[in-house]
Amino acid sequence: MIVLKSPAEIEIMRQAGRILADIMDTLIDKVKPGITTLELDKTAEAQLKKSGATPAFKGYRGFPRSICVSVNEEVVHGIPGARCLLEGDIVSIDIGVRYNGLYSDSAVTVGVGAIDDEKQRLIDTAKEALTSGIEAMTTANRLSDICASIQKVIEGHGFSIVRDFVGHGIGSELHEDPQIPNFGEPGHGARIKEGMVFAIEPMVNAGCADVRIDNDDKWTVKTVDKKPSAHFEHTVALTHKGQEILTWRKTHP
Repeated sequence: MIVLKSPAEIEIMRQAGRILADIMDTLIDKVKPGITTLELDKTAEAQLKKSGATPAFKGYRGFPRSICVSVNEEVVHGIPGARCLLEGDIVSIDIGVRYNGLYSDSAVTVGVGAIDDEKQRLIDTAKEALTSGIEAMTTANRLSDICASIQKVIEGHGFSIVRDFVGHGIGSELHEDPQIPNFGEPGHGARIKEGMVFAIEPMVNAGCADVRIDNDDKWTVKTVDKKPSAHFEHTVALTHKGQEILTWRKTHP
């Protein structure tokens, strides 16, 4: 069942989103050649502690860190560690925040220094797909209209859609109903209503859609063909004013 959020709950999630967005801005500024993924995690955890929020990911099903950092062919759920970011890498940062009992979730992919044109096109496509999905979140539409709009953008640019992982509802739990795939035929599923809050998150591969979970850490999801992947995500509420991106970043939109 899809639970509609009250204005008071959306306000708390809005505060969680602001905390998350500030942390994400800090981390994006720190993404430079030579920094380790663990340094990014420690920065995020320290800022979370100061804000009075807690990391949603740390301890979730045993995940050991506060954020996910996925590099190049890593799609999602990368565990921060000793890996140094290199010039030309692309890095996806995924953050979940719990504040006053409610959650917000967001992800972004950025280049490390100068990146090649194909990686930039991949990032731009994933960002465009997220925008398209958010724009489809209206009371005139059904859930699958969000999915179809994302698919149209990704495949229109010649990239592949990760089908094993999807967007989701969010609120009192990090992952709630409904699931929101990044593909599908339009006109299906529940009617979108005011009070719904979704984490919309396209994951886009430069090569084939197939992914696998790393055998060593049992968390990191990688592309089978080792080609790069990009991931963008926002927590979005539908209010009487329309779509509101609760995790909107002022510095790095």
